[in-house]
Amino acid sequence: MEIKRQHWALAAVPLTLALLAATGCESTPGARAMPGAAPSTPVARVCAKPAAGPAKAPAGAVTVDPAVVGDLAAKTKSSPPNTTFWLRPGKHRLDPDRYAQVIPKEGNRYLGAPGAVLDGRKKNQYAFGGTARNVTIRYLTVQRFVAPRDEGVVNHDSADEWVIEHATIQHNSGAGLMAGARQRVRASCLRDNGQYGMNAYKGTGRISGLVVEGNEIVGNNTDDWEQRRKGCGCTGGIKFWAVNGADVRGNWVHDNRGTGLWADTNNNDFRIEDNVLEENDGAALIYETSYNAVIRNNMIRRNNWVEGRREAERGDNFPFATIYLSESGGEPRIRARTDKIEIYRNVLENNWSGITLWENADRFCNSPANTSSGDCTLLVKNTDSCAQPAIATAPLYADCRWKTQRVDIHGNRFVLDKSVVNCTVKCDRMAVLANYGTYPDWSPYQGERVAEAITSKQHNRWHDNVYLGPWKFVAHDPSRILNSGQWQGAPYQQDAGSTFRAGGGG
Repeated sequence: MEIKRQHWALAAVPLTLALLAATGCESTPGARAMPGAAPSTPVARVCAKPAAGPAKAPAGAVTVDPAVVGDLAAKTKSSPPNTTFWLRPGKHRLDPDRYAQVIPKEGNRYLGAPGAVLDGRKKNQYAFGGTARNVTIRYLTVQRFVAPRDEGVVNHDSADEWVIEHATIQHNSGAGLMAGARQRVRASCLRDNGQYGMNAYKGTGRISGLVVEGNEIVGNNTDDWEQRRKGCGCTGGIKFWAVNGADVRGNWVHDNRGTGLWADTNNNDFRIEDNVLEENDGAALIYETSYNAVIRNNMIRRNNWVEGRREAERGDNFPFATIYLSESGGEPRIRARTDKIEIYRNVLENNWSGITLWENADRFCNSPANTSSGDCTLLVKNTDSCAQPAIATAPLYADCRWKTQRVDIHGNRFVLDKSVVNCTVKCDRMAVLANYGTYPDWSPYQGERVAEAITSKQHNRWHDNVYLGPWKFVAHDPSRILNSGQWQGAPYQQDAGSTFRAGGGG
């Protein structure tokens, strides 16, 4: 799984499912969100006060004894599918072999008593694996397993329809948790894992119907993989790969080393709402080479101070931002609950910069500059077809690119006080831009074609927002830095109906 991040220079209280049905995914046609309205964002403080499991074994449950090493795996193997296991209080251990994981059977349920911990002792690689469907894990702490990079400890094999609720998954190497189709992760603490809190990746097929609700996702990437493998794009609170349909709501995503939430490569149909995203070292949210999303009602504050400042101090002029859309946009031909990317009713407060819409002119299917090597857009089945002469004409000229298009940013409140962020320059930008296309020599996207398209031809629009503080705006390329009047005027004509108060960031 060698998928790399694309750098610009290279080319709360859980919400109910009823809310999803009641509110819909798109804003009401013709309706306008109140500019700068603050979202209602209760904080999911799960890690400090985890919910307690049943103090007694439920009727019919198999009791697991922490005094017997390997008892959980052995009783799982000897019991039929659809068995409920109750883990007594105490520290449960697997056999010392590094592959001595639990292999659930379909419909199994694992319930932890108060104080029940499954401890890998830095010896076992995985806690729960296999391909059985409909497995439930509740009220259990899973810790100190040593999964390799890009692999996970719980649901190691990305089986479908697992339910993880009121669990604490902490202090593991790799990812604390993997994801399968229709997986539900609720009210859990994903804390201080070496690479990811959760890695939503499935080796065969795509993940669909993923729900991540009311969790606390904190302190992940303790092994600092971006520094160990430069540009790997392999870290964050949660990383999503090729997920078709995800609801990420009511989570507290904070203090992760790197990005908070990162959707990378052919994700589609995301709803990211009612989250608190704060104090992550990198961006709060990256949506990369992906499609169709609603990002609304989130409180986003004090993100990207570490990575944004580091790049600025290195002299990099790119507008690294707290919400970063890289080659991602709305695409009506791909089925989803919306046909655009809509960002509205969020509060962004004292982050390192705001929202950047970016498109790398040299990154497209079959280009050596496409670091998601081997992947093509969801509109082209055969990557090799993206070559001359066909790529220079319709439909491949358009369809071989992931395009940042149909992005609608409205009704948000952007607050910046530079004295809080402790910066003087490069922390105050909104941006829509691309690089000058140069590579490869057969590319039909050379020159300023992509920069002109993302800036003025792909229906990317800011409007009806509130700006408090000394904001600047970048359009077309990193060298074009605009004030609010230039941003609103011709030829850009952005932020119609928005208000600006340069001295209001405090």
